[in-house]
Amino acid sequence: MKISFNEAPEPLISVENLCISAKQLHDLRSVVKDVSIKLYKGKTVALVGESGSGKSVTAMSIPRLLSPALRVTSGRCLYQGRDLLQESEDEIRRLRGGKISVVFQEPMTALNPLQTVEKQIGETLDIHQDLSDEERKEKILDLLAEVCISEPERRMKAYPHELSGGQRQRVLIAAALANKAEILILDEPTTALDVTVQAQILALLTELKNKYQTAALLISHDLNMVRKHADYVYVMKDGEIEEEGDVEDVFLRPQAEYTRYLLDAEPKGSPEPVPEDAPVLLSANNIIVKYPIKTGLLRRVTSWFYAVNEVNFTVRQGETVAIVGESGAGKTGVSRAVLQLLPYEGEVIFAGINPKDLNRQELRRLRADIQPVFQDPFASLSPRMTAAEIVAEGLGVHQSHLSRAERRALAVEALQETGLTEEQADRFPHEFSGGQRQRIAIARALVLKPRLLVLDEPTSALDRTVQKQALDLLRNLQTKYGLSYIFISHDLATVRAVSHKIMVLKDGKTVEYADTESFFQNPQTEYSRRLLRASVEYAV
Repeated sequence: MKISFNEAPEPLISVENLCISAKQLHDLRSVVKDVSIKLYKGKTVALVGESGSGKSVTAMSIPRLLSPALRVTSGRCLYQGRDLLQESEDEIRRLRGGKISVVFQEPMTALNPLQTVEKQIGETLDIHQDLSDEERKEKILDLLAEVCISEPERRMKAYPHELSGGQRQRVLIAAALANKAEILILDEPTTALDVTVQAQILALLTELKNKYQTAALLISHDLNMVRKHADYVYVMKDGEIEEEGDVEDVFLRPQAEYTRYLLDAEPKGSPEPVPEDAPVLLSANNIIVKYPIKTGLLRRVTSWFYAVNEVNFTVRQGETVAIVGESGAGKTGVSRAVLQLLPYEGEVIFAGINPKDLNRQELRRLRADIQPVFQDPFASLSPRMTAAEIVAEGLGVHQSHLSRAERRALAVEALQETGLTEEQADRFPHEFSGGQRQRIAIARALVLKPRLLVLDEPTSALDRTVQKQALDLLRNLQTKYGLSYIFISHDLATVRAVSHKIMVLKDGKTVEYADTESFFQNPQTEYSRRLLRASVEYAV
């Protein structure tokens, strides 16, 4: 099905019959097959599909930012009558960051940790404009103000680690708009942000797009976001366009079976109820996590920053407690205190044991019962180890009496439990999809037969279909083994599908602690209602 923009003039960018292949040992494997897309001034076009569908590869071919392992084998990318795929490298460099800009998914990766905000935005300006030092500074301040960063004079001197996730993403947007780009490529621009910041960033992007009549190409696995913020959508699967059309037509009257499959992949269901007599597995009492603030020439401690301030909660056997809140609310601080990964005040009682009373050897044994699953499985898995070796590594620490063959057998069993096969056990992380890597991370935790899993944003980097599979897997494992979960997330739809209770944090303090359905049906605080409003607005 092909539908044109009603009022669309000539496209600003026209990608025609694009084919891209990946270099393999003895041949080429096709990853994008005969794809054609068009971008128009003042319009947002979305590329949607599962991981590995070819979305990012297609988009990154426009500014010629493809991996060296990828090769364009045929097709054109026309801009102002020129084929960008045939332009010289010098000419493409002049266009990148000038007429064509990219806002990447993870700002901490895209920003240089050793340079200030002023330096990084300034570099973009220096490449494309001839400005005096004063003009350059004024331009940077104007850009930071335009993307709604408070105290721009102070923030321009900051380093990336000194900014929140939302502020870092705003810096990336400021850099992308520094030279009034005509084409803006948005590669999952809000994936790692909480719902309120997501809403703010998307509203900002829409406002700036309308102001400058920018052509935006939005890459996303989040169909709610696409429906609210895009004008036209291309649905990709296995490197091909399955369906395209105006957003409302595709969402209300999808023609392709694959599109209907994607639309049906929203988180659904709920966990099995916890028996009334289920024992308390973990009790956190008056948890405080604080960091020193040092000032003066001698860097003396003059005050303390309370990241977590007197937080209390319990987790029963077989129960999931979700922790939600904006960036900086204290979610990660609580999880690290539970995992005994940082100093804290108060007490954490696990199965009747206070970890502070244990020596190092006893604490190591306890760690086998409390296992983490992190947000980014690719970063947490060693690229030099196979899936079986990664899963078996913990057994070497906690069950060193086992032989190598026994450890491998247990690792393969854990991988099979999460839906992977014995044949896949000997593959390396880069040979798996994002969802499969997260299954390896879950298997690594499960192989030690833990009683509590601390899941820190375990599905935020996954597309909706894989999220649904991961949530189904977690619920099934919980039912089968009576596992308890602490589930940290900014995605309230996911939280509703997986949790029994919700604890809402703000500025390190608990503002609400309630049963999941009670929270969604009747939130008790204005802050909770604001989170829900942002989630609903984001999902319209």
